[in-house]
Amino acid sequence: MKLSSPDLGHLTYCTNIHAGETWPDVLQNLKTYLPQAKAALSPDAPFGVGLRLSYVAAEALSDAETLSRFKSFLKENGLYVFTLNGFPYGEFHGQPVKEAVYLPDWRDSQRLTYSNTLADILAAILPDGVDGTISTVPGAFKPNVKTPADVTAMAQNMIRHVAHLVGLQILTGKAIALTLEPEPCCFIETIDETVHFFKDNLFSDNARSFLMSLTDLDDAGADEALCRHLGVCLDLCHAAVEFEDAREVVGKLRSANIPIGKMQISAGLRFAPVGDQTIGQLKPFEDAVYLHQTIASNNGTLTRYVDLKDAFEARSSGAIADEWRVHFHVPIFLDDLGDFATTQNFIREMLQLHKEQPISNHLEVETYTWNVLPEEYRNVDVVSAIVRELTWVRQQLAEI
Repeated sequence: MKLSSPDLGHLTYCTNIHAGETWPDVLQNLKTYLPQAKAALSPDAPFGVGLRLSYVAAEALSDAETLSRFKSFLKENGLYVFTLNGFPYGEFHGQPVKEAVYLPDWRDSQRLTYSNTLADILAAILPDGVDGTISTVPGAFKPNVKTPADVTAMAQNMIRHVAHLVGLQILTGKAIALTLEPEPCCFIETIDETVHFFKDNLFSDNARSFLMSLTDLDDAGADEALCRHLGVCLDLCHAAVEFEDAREVVGKLRSANIPIGKMQISAGLRFAPVGDQTIGQLKPFEDAVYLHQTIASNNGTLTRYVDLKDAFEARSSGAIADEWRVHFHVPIFLDDLGDFATTQNFIREMLQLHKEQPISNHLEVETYTWNVLPEEYRNVDVVSAIVRELTWVRQQLAEI
């Protein structure tokens, strides 16, 4: 929904909370859940949608007649789409995903084709006067980036996508940005790594020259296009798990002139202190579907574990830490969970900064792990949880 304070932007939730990979499944989810959410949250005004489409669903929606019917559905129900989640390419629910969620990554032309398809769809359904964003993988899973050639390949495919977005804007008048989402154990996971990649690869002289070779843009136009069509999707769970400082995160990105196209409002798990009981407390959160990267801090020194089992093994072998933070998206209205806490305070800090000086025009709550959340933390229906999360955000922003 468009927040009442004009500068605070659009607020929604990501539909990746609902399992569904094919377009018929996605559409059925939208018909089931969105009208209920809108009735509770925005009964008298249009309600924004953060739409997740797999490659298979995007291909189906690209059909002109199917897309026309979807646009009619949105209009009839007072809905509008302003952002897409283009991170998971394939299956995302009900079977092991783990590090395969990053594939195909930005070294692969399949990722480029998928992102171009998403951009075409978004340009067709974006309301007039509203810019669009597409969130995507942060390059690749870090262990898969082995050579400078891998980095070059990722950057060049992203710039090829920018060329596509430039053409789309000329054709449709719709401005869309690809937003890279830093994540633990990925090629760009920290804000410092993010700034470095943008500075050296996406906003560089070589990037400008390459974009000019793909378009009719001159030097100034290419620089402007790179900044308009590339940015960051700032996931607050990921940043908190990385022990980032909220004000520094925003300051570093602004200093580097890197737009924060989308801010995903999400919370992770926080265990402090770490003791003999920690593994037992965390066991209910271990699942076979998603990676739950864990970062341990010991007197400020960080150690990264790709998944919970790796952290468990290290602890069992004697590794010492005074705090663990875990990439497991939990409902953002939760804070004190009894024996442990969440990273909710990081969200509070970031939303306060957003009130002081808007950070992003697109705010999206993303609690995709609903189906693997331990039962005691999902003792309400999913629509009630969504409504409670979005209401909590509005309360932090003094919107209600």
